[in-house]
Amino acid sequence: MAHEFDGNKYKAASAHQKEWGTKLIRELNISGTERILDLGCGDGALTAKLAALTPQGSVLGIDASRGMIEAAQSHVSGNLSFAVRTINELDFENEFDIVFSNATLHWIMNHEALLGNVLRALKPGGVLRFDFAGDGNCANFFSVVKEAIQLPQFARYFASFAWPWYMPSIEEYEQLVRRIPFTESRVWGENADRFFADQETMIKWIDQPSLVPFMKLVADEHKEDFRQYVIDRMIQNTCQSDGRCFETFRRINVVARK
Repeated sequence: MAHEFDGNKYKAASAHQKEWGTKLIRELNISGTERILDLGCGDGALTAKLAALTPQGSVLGIDASRGMIEAAQSHVSGNLSFAVRTINELDFENEFDIVFSNATLHWIMNHEALLGNVLRALKPGGVLRFDFAGDGNCANFFSVVKEAIQLPQFARYFASFAWPWYMPSIEEYEQLVRRIPFTESRVWGENADRFFADQETMIKWIDQPSLVPFMKLVADEHKEDFRQYVIDRMIQNTCQSDGRCFETFRRINVVARK
């Protein structure tokens, strides 16, 4: 299921995602002529960096959220375009030199289909580079939100709730990638735990994107109560004496070549 995000709020709350993505981009061996696909481009900031590095190439950013693509449109240029498109429905064939994705693919449940679609979308010799959340990610937020959805005043809204994220272990993902006929591949983990500078910074991250799959299910008259419960418990559980708030961020990194 695709979730709808507020691209402008995400832009203000995604400093750590952009740090990770900028690091990934620096690692890519971009010559300037590539055709690149950015899966889950969000507000387009990283996609624009890719486009700046490929003046003789082109970059397409896709995201299932119209709110994200609306925010990304400010980056459109001669070699950069965006489209509202779900990652699950990729139907490109031998089109891209690089398929890039940062802090997105934990929203996708069927990674065997995803990897097969990406393999088909790549040109021979093309490379995928992914970074997404793995096992152990957001341990504090997950503990709090699981507590919240079981409270009597909120539980009825989540009677048929399906957990919205796929965050496998490194070993599980290594085995999955091996089943896809890439010519070479590598999977590794990364501990990216961080302290948010203050409560306000953490709250922005809670609102966008973390609470989005939950808030859409809660009745309007209880949305703010649900949100405030999660925020209060997160502050109680994670904030330090210096005002910073801690959260675990565990990443899966993938490089593979067609």
